[in-house]
Amino acid sequence: MIRASRLGVLLAALLLVQITVLTHVRIAGAVPDLGLVATLAVAYRLGPEAGATFGFAAGAATDLFLQTPFGLSALAWVLTGYLAGVIQEGLVRSAWWVPPLFGGLGALVGGAVFLAVGALVGQEQLWTGRSFRLAVAAAGYAALVSPLVFAAVSAAVRGPGARVGSPGARTGW
Repeated sequence: MIRASRLGVLLAALLLVQITVLTHVRIAGAVPDLGLVATLAVAYRLGPEAGATFGFAAGAATDLFLQTPFGLSALAWVLTGYLAGVIQEGLVRSAWWVPPLFGGLGALVGGAVFLAVGALVGQEQLWTGRSFRLAVAAAGYAALVSPLVFAAVSAAVRGPGARVGSPGARTGW
């Protein structure tokens, strides 16, 4: 319960940073989806069920600020979070490059799922070359911010004063 509260506060903070700061700091016209990167970090840290649950919450919160149908991000991020959680079980945890790679590739998959599901539900404006270029740029941007977001999720999951090697904590970041 306390872990969920800490993750909720982190999600609110990430969403606030995204809609207030990062909209002014674009790379190639794109902004990273911090909620999606946090979903990937939760899935990496806690597994598929937690990744899907957090993905739903993060996607639904993000959908409040988008002009696409409500629930589109939530659905895309649930699927991405679950898939990332399944894949994480075979990853090496101690390499420094895992969070940026996992965050970037996961954001690329999440962006592709968002565009594909959006096109399936009648949002044809999402199925354009520009949308795909923005999804690739956002994935690259997500790879850049992933180490910070993964560290924040790790701290929220462990809680204050917990050591990296404590029971239930995964090592490596």
